Amino acid sequence: MKIYVDASAAPGGSGTQEAPFRTIQAAADIAVPGDDVIVMPGIYRENVDPKNAGTEDARIVYRSAQPHKAVITGAEALSGWKKDGGIWTARVNNSIFTERNPYTTRVSGDWFMAEFIAHTGDVLLNGKSMYEALSVSDVRKGQPSAASWDRDFSVYQWYAEQDGDETVFYANFQDMDPNTEHVEITVRSACFAPQKEGTGYITLSGFTVCCAATQWAPPTAFQEGMIAPHWSRGWIIEDCEVYESKCSGISLGKYRQKTNDNKWLNWKYKDGTQTERECICLAQAEGWSKETVGSHIVRRCDIHDCGQTGIVGHLGGVFSLIEDNHIHHINNKQNLAGAEIGGIKMHAAIDTVFRHNHIHHCTRGLWLDWQAQGTRVTQNLMHDNTIPVMEEAPEKPDLAITQALGEDIFVEVSHGPTLIDNNILLSDRAVKIACQGVAAVHNIIAGGLVSVGMGTDNGALTLASPRYTPYHLPHRTEVAGFMTFLHGDDRFYNNIFIQKPVRPVMKMLMDTMSGDRNAWDDCNVMAGTFRFDGYMTFEEWDREFEGYCGMGSPASDRYYIPLPVWAEGNIYCNGARPWEKEKGAVVDTEHEITIRLEEHSDGWHLFTNLADAVTQDAPHMIDTDTLGMAFEPEQRFEDPDGSPITFDTDYFGNRRETVTAGPFAILEKHYML
Repeated sequence: MKIYVDASAAPGGSGTQEAPFRTIQAAADIAVPGDDVIVMPGIYRENVDPKNAGTEDARIVYRSAQPHKAVITGAEALSGWKKDGGIWTARVNNSIFTERNPYTTRVSGDWFMAEFIAHTGDVLLNGKSMYEALSVSDVRKGQPSAASWDRDFSVYQWYAEQDGDETVFYANFQDMDPNTEHVEITVRSACFAPQKEGTGYITLSGFTVCCAATQWAPPTAFQEGMIAPHWSRGWIIEDCEVYESKCSGISLGKYRQKTNDNKWLNWKYKDGTQTERECICLAQAEGWSKETVGSHIVRRCDIHDCGQTGIVGHLGGVFSLIEDNHIHHINNKQNLAGAEIGGIKMHAAIDTVFRHNHIHHCTRGLWLDWQAQGTRVTQNLMHDNTIPVMEEAPEKPDLAITQALGEDIFVEVSHGPTLIDNNILLSDRAVKIACQGVAAVHNIIAGGLVSVGMGTDNGALTLASPRYTPYHLPHRTEVAGFMTFLHGDDRFYNNIFIQKPVRPVMKMLMDTMSGDRNAWDDCNVMAGTFRFDGYMTFEEWDREFEGYCGMGSPASDRYYIPLPVWAEGNIYCNGARPWEKEKGAVVDTEHEITIRLEEHSDGWHLFTNLADAVTQDAPHMIDTDTLGMAFEPEQRFEDPDGSPITFDTDYFGNRRETVTAGPFAILEKHYML
């Protein structure tokens, strides 16, 4: 059945094309498997709660009749502003907040930096969120933010306080008149999210979804998002524009656990890492499995200008496909800080594929934290996911600054296998490897490998604090074991490493941070695999076990030394350096390699003279047999169905007739990406 919705329809509609409903919620109350909900252009100020699930064979489809013309928003217009000196004031009755008051609810949760004070609400000027100030006097001053990536707009500020049953807003609109501009405040905590768990097999297609007062989404809490499947299976979120969530745009994340919801924040005596382990085991006991949760698809969405993440998830994003999305300008206001920020922040990306995405100008591009196993990151373009120019680097960077440095990909405390292939990675910091079991194949890597051999402990002051994290049965959610990190177990085949000019601020930070091997970050921006100098080859590591027959054999450190590393067929340009034991490394010293990305009216273009340096074929075609298995889970680098992978197609999907290093089967001077 087709159910029609039109915001401009007369009241009392029945959902027919001739008499449509006025709200999407009215359709969501009655839609059943097989129904199509067709939504006409208009503004829908509601938090849609789908009451029924679809089925695998009969989905419930919510579709914008015209792409992006049906707008679901968590905001309400705010008019009647009055001039008060150099700023403006307006009031609303608190009855407008039907769920919670976003202007008394602070952003908070596990791994949020408590010294940052922010509320879940926002004031928006012409669709763009302004900056929250700490007082009325700060609003009057309107000083630019030194941390913001958009300092010019950071002078547009607001502050809110309570006066009885009203919320009073103070705002600095600079030289703009709010009564002639479009000003809104966020009042709802989501835009399209079922309240009930298990409301699966829903498609959301072609909508604009924006402006919600979402809460911080750590892995140990119920993870809010403007769009949120809420612990279900089989959603498709496609062709949507998603923007201006206070925290997260789309959540594929965790349900609310009664005994472990922000437990670290609320019960201080266990470290957050331990409560994270508990939440994983509890979820498994409460039904987390391949058959019940995950297997979502997020595709062709434009996700931007969210405060914490574009897409977030823990446990609920397993076996999912995230492809062809444009994710950009996430956390650029720098008004939120903590360990859960990025274009995509995914815990437990088990058998999840990130493909053909363009991720840029985010505080961290893709962060795979804990349980990246069977994860594949392929054919993505990432750039400008590193802190922009700062006035100066501090002598001793604090944790907030190191969290904000960012990189294209961060794989943290995971045992693998994590496969990174055929990507273009152009940020100063390309891949942060505080983990083991990573394979990088046929990439352009024009930035540093960060935190090699470090970043896996919890940072206790004087005592050992290793992090034990789980690994799983291959292609399942069931936990197979827990282990700390030996490091290594990484592979690099047929990549092109390019050293870019080092910005002074990055050089200062690298010099400051690289001395402490117990730190979380070394700020390395020097390209190449040389960070693995000192690691063994497999043959060297294997010899440690010669003649060993269990108990009674000579004591040694064999079970606690770093795992071996493999590297072959890589090309190093502009001073990028290879691992000291790499087989047949090609170090180009003859050419100055340039690589330049430009945005034109018809899309993004890459200009390069790589063909000057890449003049010979790589040794051989790489496949699953070449890569072997990740050590701890004993799982091969293979597809989610267990079938082997042969890397015979490039970034564009073109067939490789010859095996050439890098992501392009055909070397040209110009690529339309």
